[in-house]
Amino acid sequence: MPEETTLPAYLRGRFAPVPEEHSATALTVRGSLPQDLDGRYLRNGPNPLPGQDKGHWFTGPGMLHGIRLRGGRAEWYRNRWIRTRELDGHPFVRADGSVDLAATPANTHVVRHAGIVLALCEVGLPYWVTPSLETVGPYDFNGQLTTAMTAHPKQDPATGELHLFGVGFAPPYLTYHRVTADGRLLDSRPIEVPGPTMMHDFAVTEHHVVWMDLPVVFDPVLAGRGGMPYRWDERYGARLGIMSRAPGSTGVRWFDVDPCYVFHVGNAYEDARGRVVLDAVRYDHDGFDAAWTGIGGPAGPGGTGMPAGAGGPVAALESSGSRAPSVLHRWTLDPATGAVTESPLDDRAAEFPTHNETLTGRPNRYLYTVSGDGITKHDLAGATSHVHETPGGRHAGEAVFVPAADGAAEDEGWLLSLVADDDGAAGELLVLDATELSVQAVVELPRPVPAGFHGSWLPENGH
Repeated sequence: MPEETTLPAYLRGRFAPVPEEHSATALTVRGSLPQDLDGRYLRNGPNPLPGQDKGHWFTGPGMLHGIRLRGGRAEWYRNRWIRTRELDGHPFVRADGSVDLAATPANTHVVRHAGIVLALCEVGLPYWVTPSLETVGPYDFNGQLTTAMTAHPKQDPATGELHLFGVGFAPPYLTYHRVTADGRLLDSRPIEVPGPTMMHDFAVTEHHVVWMDLPVVFDPVLAGRGGMPYRWDERYGARLGIMSRAPGSTGVRWFDVDPCYVFHVGNAYEDARGRVVLDAVRYDHDGFDAAWTGIGGPAGPGGTGMPAGAGGPVAALESSGSRAPSVLHRWTLDPATGAVTESPLDDRAAEFPTHNETLTGRPNRYLYTVSGDGITKHDLAGATSHVHETPGGRHAGEAVFVPAADGAAEDEGWLLSLVADDDGAAGELLVLDATELSVQAVVELPRPVPAGFHGSWLPENGH
């Protein structure tokens, strides 16, 4: 194994992969865990095998970390690699040039729908895992899913339907799917876009799907070299699209926007005038290249050319420059006039936006993001923000909102975030009161937990 100082940034410090699976019970809790928290917090992220370097932070094999909470106690912690075909050595592209959709790292998100827990990665099929983190196998909705599945599906809180999409390297480049509340894939529709972009996320409103067709594109020249074969190409253009959720709809009303890239959406909704409002974390060209090259990706023409050890999308949030590399941003799309307006919502560096998911697709007041100094609560109505700072070299991951059982206000509940340490100290599960961002409890974990991507709270009585 190379010396620590020669490793790229995505393999050292708080990004350093752990070398083994582990289980522990009766975890130490500082503070008081809410009695409402009866369930499992699961989080996904890349974790290369010992001595392995996949060439990019996004491509390491997926590992789930889980904490079981019940009755004010933290009953267990465990971490498990997701046993994908890729982990077993099968290539994504077979010798005959065909693609094995089950040979993916499954390393980006973990969700539950219709009682099935799915580990997600946007280039292939999801993987079914048990609530105790054991892998069952690839999941294709009884043979109905024949494309990749996004790592960011959206569940409509009113209908229970799951909306998702798949991207491809050849036509159709984009396919929309709709899954019923009881888990049946009911609808699949190709959506016309000009090329294979890296569409990582999307949004839904009560009546629309919102697409983001942005200038980070697949480059066949880069394919086969390892890592991620995508780069910024401003010639592709930048646009947002609105598509009706009505069954059978494939027409998209496109709106040209200033060139940018979006990894993650906060929320979207329709306002009183019928306009679609989209809140997301926006990168300009320089901000994207700074983050992308920092995790092993190639810089596009005119990019920064930073070395691969320079940072990453989380590390980039700590930029000391005068302008943050990524900020919370709003686009307002008017289908009646074709007009689009856009403006930043905050000048603070931001990533991993979350919200109270009972309001997905509906107007919301609050969003939560992370940055180099902690967790930020954004009051969109008051145009203010409040930060819970994490000390020293400890860094909070995505903050998942859990509503209080008897909560009436949108922000009554808790934020759950796994905390990683630059010096490799043991991880923590941070539980904040989401109203005030005050510390409710800290669960001490027995091992370090690397910085990762996305997670979910799975209540014991949920589906």
